[in-house]
Amino acid sequence: MSTKTYNVPNISCGHCVNTIERELKELSGVLSVKAEEASKNVTVDTVDEKTQASVEATLAEIGYPVA
Repeated sequence: MSTKTYNVPNISCGHCVNTIERELKELSGVLSVKAEEASKNVTVDTVDEKTQASVEATLAEIGYPVA
């Protein structure tokens, strides 16, 4: 398992949190997602390092690029 925390400055509300969590949970290899509005962080547990690249690409695709 691999855990990584991303700084995502575009998180500004609960809707952002819900969108990020919903979209990332749909990715193959993602075990859990926790997005936080206050810290603007997204913590993701994945099965391996390769999945982390998919997480970053998906965040950018849905309008929440990693800082």
